[in-house]
Amino acid sequence: MYLITVLGNLLIILAVSSDSHLHTPMYFFLSNLSLVDICFTSTTIPKMLVNIQTQSKVITYAGCITQVYFFILFAGLDVFLLTVMAYDRFVAICHPLHYTVIMNTQFCGLLVLMSWLLVVSLFYCTSAGVYFSSAPTHRSLSSATASVMYTVVTPMLNPFIYSLRSKDIKGALKRFFGMAAIKRSIILGLKKCP
Repeated sequence: MYLITVLGNLLIILAVSSDSHLHTPMYFFLSNLSLVDICFTSTTIPKMLVNIQTQSKVITYAGCITQVYFFILFAGLDVFLLTVMAYDRFVAICHPLHYTVIMNTQFCGLLVLMSWLLVVSLFYCTSAGVYFSSAPTHRSLSSATASVMYTVVTPMLNPFIYSLRSKDIKGALKRFFGMAAIKRSIILGLKKCP
């Protein structure tokens, strides 16, 4: 599931960055969401996989605090980017004639930038107080299952839900891999020439 999450989201980033037809606000936000989903799952899943493999649940205090910080950071970014994406669709549907004026490159960049560090100020400060003051609690199996659902399954499904079903993304990936295959065959052909 982790590999599917990383590969699916990397494909979205690759498709959006390689195809100039996808350099629109909607796909700009989708590629940012894909990057955040990769980072979000990478904060917990590798350690979890090591724990499963070694049958050990040990984590240092500094490692735990670091993991919690980045988990909250990327979870918050997910929420803010989904909000920005909803605003983008609202403008596209309700104000189609003004869409390109409202959702210009600078404004899109500002929205993504505002989503960042906001996350740092809102979540880092408040959650640090909560985590430093609370005593450790034991989680039940249902809590662990719920945690896996939103830390692993949701980011894995996001590429399929948001973009890989899109004709534009599929076309961009076909063009990218088609060009890569052509370049590879040309290079191989040139290497065979004496």
